[in-house]
Amino acid sequence: MMFELGLVCPEASVSDISEALEALDALSVSVEDADALSEAEQALFGEPGMPPPKEAWQRSKLVALFAKELTAQDAERLLLVQDFFTNCQSLGVHPVEDQDWVTLTQSQFQPVEITPDFWIVPSWHEPPSQAKRFIRLDPGLAFGTGTHPTTRMCLRWIASQANPSLRVLDYGCGSGILAIAAALHGAHSVDAVDIDEAAIASTLLNAKANGVTLHAGQSELAVGAYDTVLANILATPLKVLAPLLCSHLLPSGHLVLAGILQRQAQELQQAYAPYCKLHVSDQEDGWILMTATL
Repeated sequence: MMFELGLVCPEASVSDISEALEALDALSVSVEDADALSEAEQALFGEPGMPPPKEAWQRSKLVALFAKELTAQDAERLLLVQDFFTNCQSLGVHPVEDQDWVTLTQSQFQPVEITPDFWIVPSWHEPPSQAKRFIRLDPGLAFGTGTHPTTRMCLRWIASQANPSLRVLDYGCGSGILAIAAALHGAHSVDAVDIDEAAIASTLLNAKANGVTLHAGQSELAVGAYDTVLANILATPLKVLAPLLCSHLLPSGHLVLAGILQRQAQELQQAYAPYCKLHVSDQEDGWILMTATL
């Protein structure tokens, strides 16, 4: 059994208190919105792999996990008398019952609906009865499990295409989820590239698990022109990659870009203006999908 100490703190105190908890032998410290699921809940948007715009919420809840109850109680007692604990509140020390952490973790990853008949399904779940197509995908080292808005928007775009592309490039493939979706929706040839060897290995394993054939490797794998180029990465590299990505598109080919916040739409349009006209074709939770047809 372990023990948790709960605290509610203003945003300005979160960093100092987190560091103090770590110095007081906390096994872990988590920070969440103290007003979550209420009208005062705040959303903090940031790009994957980049620092968040703010370190914490205006009212943040910190939960520190300790191996022993006495250690947690001592930490609480020491924090209460510190100057930087002003305006903070302790929620007390409570036991954390031993649990089947594997089952608990798996329970947090449910099937994800992309469209009513297209789903992302972890291996420990049965596909929903209405799913005509589904991708078997478990959380792993590579980005892209279908839970992030950027991935969902790309998948929705793929599922919406009445005529499947003959040749597809997934640039920055991560888990391979977009490449696999393209193959499942009728693409005849799919190339998936990434700079991360773990992503390439993950893509190949996930493709095999879903019974699809695709090619995965470093960027030199992308050769020639494609009917569709997909890139779900970040706004800054997308701007740098504009000439490269567009050079891989056939006339009348489709360019699909994600990993872009709403406020970044204009700078992406400017970066791609010499090659194509980008427009926003989908949006979700502050993120946008930008597409163009050459």
